[in-house]
Amino acid sequence: MKSDLNSPERSGTLYIVATPIGNLEDLSPRASATLASVALIAAEDTRHSGRLLQFLGIQKPMLALHDHNERNRAAQVLGRLEAGEDVALVSDAGTPLISDPGYVLVREARERGIRVSPIPGPCALVAALSAAGLPTDRFLFAGFLPAKRGARRSELEALVTEVATLVFYESPHRILETVAQISEVMGSDREVVLGRELTKTFETFYAGPAGAVSNAIEADPNGARGEFVVMIHGASRNPEQGDEEAVDTDRLLRLLVAELPVKKVAKIVAELTGRPKNELYQRALDVKSA
Repeated sequence: MKSDLNSPERSGTLYIVATPIGNLEDLSPRASATLASVALIAAEDTRHSGRLLQFLGIQKPMLALHDHNERNRAAQVLGRLEAGEDVALVSDAGTPLISDPGYVLVREARERGIRVSPIPGPCALVAALSAAGLPTDRFLFAGFLPAKRGARRSELEALVTEVATLVFYESPHRILETVAQISEVMGSDREVVLGRELTKTFETFYAGPAGAVSNAIEADPNGARGEFVVMIHGASRNPEQGDEEAVDTDRLLRLLVAELPVKKVAKIVAELTGRPKNELYQRALDVKSA
């Protein structure tokens, strides 16, 4: 894949612009200035983004680019970029590509050596995590859970032992069933936090054991309204199992460093254990020097 250092001299820049997830005042001055300066805005929904531009007093040509037409429309956008025009990509709300369209376009732009520049700003999952009171040193974002009950249950079952904080997006008409399934699959005592209507007038957080959160949603007449960020506390790590794993990992490192370069040892053990390669590299160095 090409880098920005190889960008064609005449090509424009593709700006990935984060837009408000609710409160329009969250749009940064830089994002507003970028939208006002580009030749074209590629939007997930031109009607929705049109209201934002109207609020900002900006008039720009727009092109619809969404999940169903991205592959075809990407060629048009790339053509404009290669002709030297700057283009902004926006989604309906938040940061493009985070469970929103744009991957195909950005990937192809990078392949062609076109400069891609992020204009950071609102992102629902980050906003929700920052206020949830759950561990954020490690989290797994899995987008939307499957719509069908059986497939959703299977995905939750596959994540029961995941120690990272789990984050999903969920629609209002499935939230009750999803929280009930979390309680069934992961246990009614698993800590869950739901963020609803983030940054909007009726922003609400529901927090507590899964069973209690499920009851709170059912009891709230507005509980099934608005978009949700679902966050689940990761599984507890058994201290005894953790110590045993550390011993096995160190033993494996000792055996391998006697025969192989440290870098190769770290790569092999990372693949076998799923632990971070940089952490294992340091541990292998320690073992080798001991």
